[in-house]
Amino acid sequence: MQSSSIFYLETSKIKPNPLQPRREFDQTSLEELANSIKEYGILEPLIVTRSEKETQVGRDVEYQLLAGERRLMAAKIAGLSTVPTIIKDNIEDQEKLEIALVENIQREDLNPIEKAKGFANLMDKFGLSQREVAFRVGKSREAVANALRLLQLPSEIQRALEEKKIAEGHARIILSLPGSDKQRMLLGRILSYNLTVRQTEITAKELIRETSFSSPTNEFVFGAELELKEIENKLEETLNTKVMLRKKGAKGVIAINFSTQEELENIIRTITQNSELKTQNFEEKDKPGQTQPFIV
Repeated sequence: MQSSSIFYLETSKIKPNPLQPRREFDQTSLEELANSIKEYGILEPLIVTRSEKETQVGRDVEYQLLAGERRLMAAKIAGLSTVPTIIKDNIEDQEKLEIALVENIQREDLNPIEKAKGFANLMDKFGLSQREVAFRVGKSREAVANALRLLQLPSEIQRALEEKKIAEGHARIILSLPGSDKQRMLLGRILSYNLTVRQTEITAKELIRETSFSSPTNEFVFGAELELKEIENKLEETLNTKVMLRKKGAKGVIAINFSTQEELENIIRTITQNSELKTQNFEEKDKPGQTQPFIV
């Protein structure tokens, strides 16, 4: 297999790809990449295409970026005057767009909605099937199909996923609900109660059974999970450490984490003091003629 030659081009001579599908880049991420480039250089060459045009002073050569816009932007931040490139000639606009789309989809920092929109763009603009898209981006057909399903969610739920207010696991459970009203209702519960994926799954099952959030049965099932979480949170606040509470029927286990002997002593002291205060409160409350605050 013949390897492509690498040419170092001036950053000022490389123009961005006008067909680049992604126009917003995280500044913090760019600065981190710039710091890495300062230390290690650019490990993967940028891909550009070359075009020539006649001017009054002669022939002018321009280079247009096909892949590597983040690397180019970070290189400029890092102060590099030249960058390594691979030059591809005779590239049509359609292929330029496909290269840019595929490169974006293969990036690790894309959120699930961005990836799904990238797959959809490849299908719409080039008439590709899910299987063909999967082959181009190195994914399974099932992964592409599952990603595309996220675009069926209402816009506010997609936005919550993009803004990382919910995880992809939450979004997939929301998708299992019939109708956008119930999907929005579940999103509201996730955000209001900071539900885990497991808690979201339990709540979704109740909605699928056509029970409303206000029904006694659903409140009992949904509330049981939340009650345990609330107890964990209160114990963690009181003891200032991680607490795990597991309950099955009437029995259960409480696990309290500590890292040092001092932390253990502080936990014991806190529990003992709270117990003594509560006992004292009951005793004082029973004395005639005295009114004391009840300490929990």
